[in-house]
Amino acid sequence: MIEFIGNRRKAYLLSAALILAGLFSLAIFGLNLGIDFTGGTVLQFTLGEDVSMDEVDEALEPFDELEGAAVQMIQGRDLAGDPTDEGLIIRGPVMSEERRDALINEFRDRFPEMTADDLRVESVGAVIGAELTRQALLSLFVAIVAMIAYITFRFEFKFALATITALLHNVLIVVGIFSILQMEINVPFVAAILTVFGYSVNDTIVIMDRIRENIKYRKKDEYVEVVNESINQNLVRSINTSLTTLLVLVSLLFGFNYYIGSLDLIVFVVALILGVLVGTYSSIFIASPLWLNLQDVNLSLNRRRKAA
Repeated sequence: MIEFIGNRRKAYLLSAALILAGLFSLAIFGLNLGIDFTGGTVLQFTLGEDVSMDEVDEALEPFDELEGAAVQMIQGRDLAGDPTDEGLIIRGPVMSEERRDALINEFRDRFPEMTADDLRVESVGAVIGAELTRQALLSLFVAIVAMIAYITFRFEFKFALATITALLHNVLIVVGIFSILQMEINVPFVAAILTVFGYSVNDTIVIMDRIRENIKYRKKDEYVEVVNESINQNLVRSINTSLTTLLVLVSLLFGFNYYIGSLDLIVFVVALILGVLVGTYSSIFIASPLWLNLQDVNLSLNRRRKAA
Protein backbone atom coordinates (compact mmCIF):
# COMPACT_ATOMS: atom_id res chain seq x y z
CA MET A 1 0.00 0.00 0.00
CA ILE A 2 1.35 3.42 -0.98
CA GLU A 3 1.88 5.88 1.86
CA PHE A 4 0.15 9.17 0.95
CA ILE A 5 -0.64 10.71 4.32
CA GLY A 6 2.94 10.33 5.52
CA ASN A 7 4.07 12.42 2.54
CA ARG A 8 1.39 15.11 2.79
CA ARG A 9 3.88 17.77 3.95
CA LYS A 10 5.89 17.25 0.76
CA ALA A 11 2.68 17.64 -1.25
CA TYR A 12 1.81 20.81 0.67
CA LEU A 13 5.27 22.22 -0.04
CA LEU A 14 4.98 21.41 -3.75
CA SER A 15 1.56 23.06 -3.93
CA ALA A 16 2.80 26.10 -2.01
CA ALA A 17 5.75 26.46 -4.40
CA LEU A 18 3.49 26.26 -7.47
CA ILE A 19 0.98 28.74 -6.02
CA LEU A 20 3.68 31.19 -4.91
CA ALA A 21 5.33 31.04 -8.34
CA GLY A 22 1.97 31.77 -9.94
CA LEU A 23 1.22 34.64 -7.54
CA PHE A 24 4.66 36.11 -8.19
CA SER A 25 4.05 35.96 -11.94
CA LEU A 26 0.59 37.52 -11.47
CA ALA A 27 2.11 40.36 -9.44
CA ILE A 28 4.90 41.03 -11.96
CA PHE A 29 3.40 40.15 -15.33
CA GLY A 30 -0.33 39.87 -14.66
CA LEU A 31 -2.66 37.96 -16.97
CA ASN A 32 -2.69 38.14 -20.75
CA LEU A 33 -6.38 39.04 -20.99
CA GLY A 34 -7.99 38.64 -24.39
CA ILE A 35 -10.41 41.08 -25.98
CA ASP A 36 -13.29 39.20 -24.35
CA PHE A 37 -12.31 40.97 -21.11
CA THR A 38 -10.31 44.04 -22.16
CA GLY A 39 -12.29 45.01 -25.25
CA GLY A 40 -10.70 45.24 -28.69
CA THR A 41 -10.81 43.96 -32.24
CA VAL A 42 -9.75 40.63 -33.74
CA LEU A 43 -9.40 40.13 -37.47
CA GLN A 44 -8.58 36.72 -38.89
CA PHE A 45 -8.42 35.77 -42.54
CA THR A 46 -6.70 33.45 -44.99
CA LEU A 47 -4.41 35.34 -47.31
CA GLY A 48 -4.47 32.71 -50.05
CA GLU A 49 -0.74 32.98 -50.69
CA ASP A 50 2.60 32.80 -48.89
CA VAL A 51 3.53 36.13 -47.36
CA SER A 52 6.21 37.43 -45.01
CA MET A 53 5.80 39.40 -41.82
CA ASP A 54 7.53 42.34 -43.52
CA GLU A 55 4.72 42.46 -46.08
CA VAL A 56 2.14 42.33 -43.32
CA ASP A 57 3.89 45.13 -41.41
CA GLU A 58 3.85 47.27 -44.54
CA ALA A 59 0.10 46.74 -44.93
CA LEU A 60 -0.46 47.73 -41.28
CA GLU A 61 1.78 50.80 -41.40
CA PRO A 62 -1.02 53.32 -42.27
CA PHE A 63 -3.04 52.21 -39.24
CA ASP A 64 -1.46 53.96 -36.26
CA GLU A 65 -4.05 52.58 -33.83
CA LEU A 66 -2.66 49.08 -34.43
CA GLU A 67 0.84 49.99 -33.29
CA GLY A 68 1.84 47.33 -30.78
CA ALA A 69 -1.03 45.04 -31.79
CA ALA A 70 -0.44 41.28 -31.65
CA VAL A 71 0.02 39.88 -35.16
CA GLN A 72 0.33 36.13 -35.69
CA MET A 73 0.80 34.07 -38.80
CA ILE A 74 -1.04 30.74 -38.72
CA GLN A 75 -1.18 27.75 -41.01
CA GLY A 76 -3.57 24.85 -40.65
CA ARG A 77 -3.74 21.53 -42.45
CA ASP A 78 -6.47 19.79 -44.35
CA LEU A 79 -7.74 16.27 -43.62
CA ALA A 80 -5.00 14.80 -45.82
CA GLY A 81 -2.37 16.51 -43.67
CA ASP A 82 -1.29 18.93 -46.39
CA PRO A 83 -0.60 22.56 -45.36
CA THR A 84 -3.36 25.03 -46.18
CA ASP A 85 -2.86 28.64 -47.21
CA GLU A 86 -1.33 30.93 -44.63
CA GLY A 87 -3.65 32.91 -42.41
CA LEU A 88 -3.27 35.97 -40.27
CA ILE A 89 -4.66 37.00 -36.86
CA ILE A 90 -4.54 40.63 -35.74
CA ARG A 91 -5.51 41.49 -32.16
CA GLY A 92 -5.62 45.19 -31.33
CA PRO A 93 -7.67 47.94 -29.71
CA VAL A 94 -11.27 48.71 -30.64
CA MET A 95 -11.50 50.02 -34.20
CA SER A 96 -14.40 51.83 -35.84
CA GLU A 97 -16.25 50.04 -38.62
CA GLU A 98 -14.81 52.52 -41.12
CA ARG A 99 -11.23 51.80 -40.07
CA ARG A 100 -11.84 48.04 -40.05
CA ASP A 101 -13.20 48.21 -43.60
CA ALA A 102 -10.19 50.28 -44.66
CA LEU A 103 -7.82 47.68 -43.17
CA ILE A 104 -9.63 44.80 -44.88
CA ASN A 105 -9.56 46.63 -48.22
CA GLU A 106 -5.85 47.33 -47.79
CA PHE A 107 -5.15 43.62 -47.38
CA ARG A 108 -7.41 42.71 -50.29
CA ASP A 109 -5.51 45.12 -52.53
CA ARG A 110 -2.15 43.71 -51.48
CA PHE A 111 -3.24 40.06 -51.39
CA PRO A 112 -5.87 39.52 -54.10
CA GLU A 113 -6.25 35.82 -53.25
CA MET A 114 -8.01 36.76 -49.99
CA THR A 115 -11.77 36.17 -50.19
CA ALA A 116 -14.72 37.32 -48.08
CA ASP A 117 -15.46 33.71 -47.07
CA ASP A 118 -12.17 33.54 -45.16
CA LEU A 119 -12.77 36.70 -43.13
CA ARG A 120 -13.54 36.77 -39.41
CA VAL A 121 -14.04 40.05 -37.58
CA GLU A 122 -14.81 40.37 -33.87
CA SER A 123 -15.06 43.58 -31.91
CA VAL A 124 -15.78 43.80 -28.19
CA GLY A 125 -16.24 47.13 -26.42
CA ALA A 126 -14.73 47.86 -23.02
CA VAL A 127 -18.19 47.87 -21.37
CA ILE A 128 -18.97 44.39 -22.72
CA GLY A 129 -15.54 43.17 -21.60
CA ALA A 130 -16.19 44.42 -18.06
CA GLU A 131 -19.58 42.69 -18.05
CA LEU A 132 -18.02 39.40 -19.18
CA THR A 133 -15.46 39.69 -16.38
CA ARG A 134 -18.23 40.24 -13.82
CA GLN A 135 -20.24 37.29 -15.15
CA ALA A 136 -17.18 35.01 -15.13
CA LEU A 137 -16.41 35.83 -11.47
CA LEU A 138 -20.08 35.46 -10.56
CA SER A 139 -20.20 32.02 -12.24
CA LEU A 140 -17.21 30.85 -10.19
CA PHE A 141 -18.73 32.21 -6.98
CA VAL A 142 -22.10 30.53 -7.61
CA ALA A 143 -20.37 27.23 -8.41
CA ILE A 144 -18.37 27.38 -5.16
CA VAL A 145 -21.43 28.22 -3.01
CA ALA A 146 -23.52 25.48 -4.63
CA MET A 147 -20.78 22.89 -4.09
CA ILE A 148 -20.33 23.88 -0.44
CA ALA A 149 -24.08 23.59 0.15
CA TYR A 150 -24.39 20.21 -1.57
CA ILE A 151 -21.30 18.60 0.01
CA THR A 152 -22.29 19.89 3.47
CA PHE A 153 -25.77 18.44 3.02
CA ARG A 154 -24.51 15.15 1.58
CA PHE A 155 -21.50 14.70 3.87
CA GLU A 156 -20.44 17.32 6.43
CA PHE A 157 -18.96 20.83 6.42
CA LYS A 158 -15.37 19.63 6.94
CA PHE A 159 -15.62 17.54 3.78
CA ALA A 160 -16.99 20.60 1.92
CA LEU A 161 -14.24 22.87 3.25
CA ALA A 162 -11.47 20.45 2.26
CA THR A 163 -12.98 19.92 -1.19
CA ILE A 164 -13.45 23.62 -1.96
CA THR A 165 -9.95 24.43 -0.71
CA ALA A 166 -8.56 21.80 -3.08
CA LEU A 167 -10.63 23.24 -5.97
CA LEU A 168 -9.40 26.77 -5.31
CA HIS A 169 -5.88 25.32 -5.13
CA ASN A 170 -6.43 23.87 -8.62
CA VAL A 171 -7.66 27.18 -10.03
CA LEU A 172 -4.76 29.13 -8.53
CA ILE A 173 -2.21 26.77 -10.04
CA VAL A 174 -3.82 26.74 -13.50
CA VAL A 175 -4.21 30.53 -13.56
CA GLY A 176 -0.63 30.90 -12.30
CA ILE A 177 0.71 28.68 -15.10
CA PHE A 178 -1.25 30.73 -17.66
CA SER A 179 0.31 33.86 -16.19
CA ILE A 180 3.82 32.39 -16.33
CA LEU A 181 3.34 31.26 -19.95
CA GLN A 182 1.40 34.45 -20.79
CA MET A 183 -1.27 32.44 -22.57
CA GLU A 184 -4.42 34.37 -23.44
CA ILE A 185 -7.31 34.38 -20.98
CA ASN A 186 -10.63 34.35 -22.83
CA VAL A 187 -14.20 33.08 -22.46
CA PRO A 188 -13.27 29.48 -23.43
CA PHE A 189 -10.71 29.58 -20.59
CA VAL A 190 -13.49 30.42 -18.11
CA ALA A 191 -15.55 27.55 -19.54
CA ALA A 192 -12.55 25.26 -19.06
CA ILE A 193 -12.14 26.36 -15.41
CA LEU A 194 -15.81 25.62 -14.69
CA THR A 195 -15.41 22.23 -16.38
CA VAL A 196 -12.34 21.51 -14.24
CA PHE A 197 -14.38 22.42 -11.15
CA GLY A 198 -16.93 19.75 -11.99
CA TYR A 199 -14.35 17.16 -13.00
CA SER A 200 -12.16 17.68 -9.91
CA VAL A 201 -15.03 17.67 -7.43
CA ASN A 202 -16.29 14.38 -8.86
CA ASP A 203 -12.92 12.71 -8.37
CA THR A 204 -12.56 14.17 -4.87
CA ILE A 205 -16.07 13.22 -3.75
CA VAL A 206 -15.50 9.57 -4.71
CA ILE A 207 -12.53 9.42 -2.33
CA MET A 208 -14.38 11.37 0.36
CA ASP A 209 -17.31 8.96 0.12
CA ARG A 210 -14.96 6.02 0.62
CA ILE A 211 -13.45 7.75 3.67
CA ARG A 212 -16.91 8.31 5.13
CA GLU A 213 -17.80 4.63 4.68
CA ASN A 214 -14.53 3.38 6.13
CA ILE A 215 -14.52 5.56 9.28
CA LYS A 216 -17.89 4.19 10.44
CA TYR A 217 -16.23 1.14 11.96
CA ARG A 218 -12.90 2.63 13.03
CA LYS A 219 -11.70 4.62 16.03
CA LYS A 220 -10.73 8.28 15.72
CA ASP A 221 -7.08 7.52 16.42
CA GLU A 222 -7.11 5.30 13.30
CA TYR A 223 -8.18 8.10 10.91
CA VAL A 224 -4.71 8.40 9.36
CA GLU A 225 -4.77 4.74 8.39
CA VAL A 226 -8.37 5.02 7.17
CA VAL A 227 -7.65 7.98 4.88
CA ASN A 228 -4.57 6.30 3.45
CA GLU A 229 -6.52 3.08 2.79
CA SER A 230 -9.37 5.01 1.16
CA ILE A 231 -7.01 6.81 -1.22
CA ASN A 232 -5.31 3.55 -2.17
CA GLN A 233 -8.68 1.85 -2.77
CA ASN A 234 -9.61 4.55 -5.31
CA LEU A 235 -6.14 5.11 -6.74
CA VAL A 236 -6.48 2.88 -9.81
CA ARG A 237 -9.89 4.34 -10.64
CA SER A 238 -8.61 7.93 -10.35
CA ILE A 239 -5.55 7.28 -12.50
CA ASN A 240 -7.45 5.34 -15.18
CA THR A 241 -10.17 8.01 -15.40
CA SER A 242 -7.62 10.80 -15.69
CA LEU A 243 -5.50 8.96 -18.26
CA THR A 244 -8.55 8.26 -20.42
CA THR A 245 -9.58 11.92 -20.25
CA LEU A 246 -6.04 13.10 -21.02
CA LEU A 247 -5.80 10.86 -24.09
CA VAL A 248 -8.92 12.52 -25.52
CA LEU A 249 -7.69 16.02 -24.64
CA VAL A 250 -4.23 15.47 -26.11
CA SER A 251 -5.86 14.20 -29.32
CA LEU A 252 -8.04 17.33 -29.42
CA LEU A 253 -5.01 19.55 -28.83
CA PHE A 254 -3.15 17.87 -31.67
CA GLY A 255 -6.13 18.21 -33.99
CA PHE A 256 -6.85 21.85 -33.13
CA ASN A 257 -3.20 22.83 -33.45
CA TYR A 258 -2.34 20.73 -36.52
CA TYR A 259 -5.52 20.98 -38.60
CA ILE A 260 -7.57 23.94 -37.40
CA GLY A 261 -5.16 26.41 -35.83
CA SER A 262 -7.84 27.98 -33.62
CA LEU A 263 -6.18 29.78 -30.70
CA ASP A 264 -9.39 29.90 -28.66
CA LEU A 265 -9.84 26.13 -28.87
CA ILE A 266 -6.16 25.51 -28.09
CA VAL A 267 -6.43 27.68 -24.95
CA PHE A 268 -9.56 25.77 -23.93
CA VAL A 269 -7.90 22.35 -24.27
CA VAL A 270 -4.62 23.40 -22.61
CA ALA A 271 -6.60 24.70 -19.61
CA LEU A 272 -8.49 21.40 -19.43
CA ILE A 273 -5.28 19.34 -19.60
CA LEU A 274 -3.70 21.37 -16.80
CA GLY A 275 -6.92 21.17 -14.80
CA VAL A 276 -7.16 17.39 -15.09
CA LEU A 277 -3.51 16.93 -14.08
CA VAL A 278 -3.72 19.31 -11.12
CA GLY A 279 -7.20 18.06 -10.16
CA THR A 280 -6.06 14.43 -10.03
CA TYR A 281 -3.04 15.43 -7.95
CA SER A 282 -5.13 17.49 -5.51
CA SER A 283 -7.84 14.84 -5.05
CA ILE A 284 -5.16 12.37 -3.95
CA PHE A 285 -2.55 14.50 -2.17
CA ILE A 286 -4.43 17.62 -1.02
CA ALA A 287 -8.19 17.20 -0.41
CA SER A 288 -8.16 14.08 1.78
CA PRO A 289 -5.10 15.10 3.85
CA LEU A 290 -6.75 18.52 4.37
CA TRP A 291 -9.84 16.80 5.73
CA LEU A 292 -7.60 14.84 8.10
CA ASN A 293 -5.96 18.08 9.25
CA LEU A 294 -9.39 19.58 9.92
CA GLN A 295 -10.31 16.50 11.95
CA ASP A 296 -7.11 16.89 13.99
CA VAL A 297 -7.91 20.55 14.65
CA ASN A 298 -11.46 19.62 15.70
CA LEU A 299 -10.23 16.89 18.05
CA SER A 300 -7.68 19.27 19.58
CA LEU A 301 -10.36 21.91 20.21
CA ASN A 302 -12.66 19.33 21.82
CA ARG A 303 -9.91 18.19 24.16
CA ARG A 304 -9.23 21.78 25.22
CA ARG A 305 -12.92 22.37 25.92
CA LYS A 306 -13.08 19.21 28.06
CA ALA A 307 -9.90 20.17 29.90
CA ALA A 308 -11.32 23.61 30.63
